[in-house]
Amino acid sequence: MQLVVASQNQGKLKEIRSVLADSGIEVIGLDAFDDLTVAEEDGETFHDNARKKAVAIAEQTGQLCLADDSGLEVAALGGKPGVYSARFAGEGASDQQNNELLLKKLAGVPDAQRQGAFCCVMALCTPEGECQYFEGRIEGRILAESLGSQGFGYDPLFYVESHGCTMAQLPLDEKNRISHRGQALQKLVVAVKSL
Repeated sequence: MQLVVASQNQGKLKEIRSVLADSGIEVIGLDAFDDLTVAEEDGETFHDNARKKAVAIAEQTGQLCLADDSGLEVAALGGKPGVYSARFAGEGASDQQNNELLLKKLAGVPDAQRQGAFCCVMALCTPEGECQYFEGRIEGRILAESLGSQGFGYDPLFYVESHGCTMAQLPLDEKNRISHRGQALQKLVVAVKSL
């Protein structure tokens, strides 16, 4: 079975391929197609953005499509960056720029008040626009400095209490098992096997 994933983020595609490796599902990224129009992520929720992206690509390719919208919600920032996680420091911002802005906004916030959560909503949509949703969430704490070199995005700042390290210090297979995206993907695998 082939599954088009509406993402050009190679880190995200690597995670998805790793989780689905034994499922019999072949993951195809957007780089396998020419001239696709990617939906603008202008929704107010993770659900909105995931659906928009999946439906747009499913319609254009005529294939089942998976899209996710995920991000970091920080309690001390009123849930921000949220749906703006990838562009927190501006359109086209690098991971480093987003992390620097996060640290700047949290300057002076005590450790006990630096709770955060990675949230993920995945939409699996048909070319006809029928969608199923899969969600995942992991709680953690935002550190004052980066630790680890694995992963991407805010992983080096996101400390997972149960594992005593950041997401960027976890081996990929363990990260995929516990992460917000990993949780959503595990639910997806169960659903796809029942199709």
